[in-house]
Amino acid sequence: MSSSTQNFTSTSNGLTRQVSNSLGLSISPSTTFRSPTSSYGGAQLSRTSTGAFGKQLKPFKHRDIKILLLENVNKTGRDTLTDQGYQVDFYKTSLPEDELIEKIRDAHVIGIRSKTKLTARVLREAKNLIVIGCFCIGTNQVDLDFAARHGIAVFNSPFSNSRSVAELVIGEIISLARQLGDRSNEMHRGIWNKVSTKCWEIRGKTLGIIGYGHIGSQLSVLAESMGMSVIYYDTVNLMALGTARQVPSLGVLLRDADFVTCHVPELPETEKMIGTVQFEQMREGSYLINASRGNVIEIPALINAMRTGKIAGAALDVYPSEPGGNGDYFHNELNAWTEDLRGLNNIILTPHVGGSTEEAQSAIGVEVGEALVRYVNEGTTTGAVNLPDVKLRSLTMEEPNHARVVYIHHNIPGVLRKGDKISQETWQTFANLLLLVNEIIADHNVDKQMSDSRGEVAFTISPLIRIF
Repeated sequence: MSSSTQNFTSTSNGLTRQVSNSLGLSISPSTTFRSPTSSYGGAQLSRTSTGAFGKQLKPFKHRDIKILLLENVNKTGRDTLTDQGYQVDFYKTSLPEDELIEKIRDAHVIGIRSKTKLTARVLREAKNLIVIGCFCIGTNQVDLDFAARHGIAVFNSPFSNSRSVAELVIGEIISLARQLGDRSNEMHRGIWNKVSTKCWEIRGKTLGIIGYGHIGSQLSVLAESMGMSVIYYDTVNLMALGTARQVPSLGVLLRDADFVTCHVPELPETEKMIGTVQFEQMREGSYLINASRGNVIEIPALINAMRTGKIAGAALDVYPSEPGGNGDYFHNELNAWTEDLRGLNNIILTPHVGGSTEEAQSAIGVEVGEALVRYVNEGTTTGAVNLPDVKLRSLTMEEPNHARVVYIHHNIPGVLRKGDKISQETWQTFANLLLLVNEIIADHNVDKQMSDSRGEVAFTISPLIRIF
């Protein structure tokens, strides 16, 4: 069913609170979240506080919510947001940082993919921002700590493009084993070069997967179905699918695999995790694939390993530095070794297209778009990567004139009892903010308040009943 919601905000001392007044029907988990655009001319929630932080709660309608979407977010995501009646400002590319700062100042919601960098400098200017939607798997392009400390939720889509990436890797394994890239380039130049030397079937070969998450495990199943043996290395013990086998170290995987493929997040521990030492550990004539993050492979070391014949072929979909848009950019100005890389034989270079299928982008648009709608309309943080997971039940037709107050604050152990390690200034600030929240909800009944914390961030959602 659909839900008609009205929202309220109150800002004080740098903190933004959101109240979601649900005036419509209950929502099931499988429902598409679409609220009819309406005018709530008579619906007001105002209360003048008498304390030092006295602010008036002001209602805003769906059309008052400003959404900034960058990098050609899929139509499914755009439709999910526009169907709410939000103001959606859409761009097909990322924006230079200075222009991004100008645009983000008025936005309540921003949707990005992997190119846009939401640094502390950018987010510091986003005074109205309450939520970020990453229409992709990764969130390393966002300063998550800064966002959490300033009450900005961040959502992503960790699973929707897993199949697309896994299928790409399978295609690259076959292409590298048969040197299809080189043969195709030769034919385009008019050269007929029919050879079988160092061309292999993949049946019976060993695939080594670094990172056995959603992509790695799907790839494992696909590879086994084609007759490959699968080993994998991960920093945690994970249950194997099929007959795959976890190995105790990266070195063992590199020693035993014919094909090595990387599926790890961007972390300090994964930066240049495959370099000169690791290439020496790999089998003579083995192959390397990277469709994870650009800084995982030490590219100059890969170039050297391929020139010496240690590595027979490679496929790269990600790079340490990538252009902000499409065009003639893949030169040494982007990365100093680019033209050396382009000059190698049996290397597949693709422009970060692992998840770029119609199916994946459509699913990502729906998943992230609906997460943004749930957060804006209901205050639900399920799926947020930087806030506690808090979700209240949906309101029903029998519960008109209800509202929800969301309060995001620092989680300070011992503050309620004013422990010895709590300064007077910190305690007084907390007390003043608690007073402000109490003043907002003092005249209303609170029904089933929920609160949780995640590190230094605490999240409280208070349902108010019969506010009008």
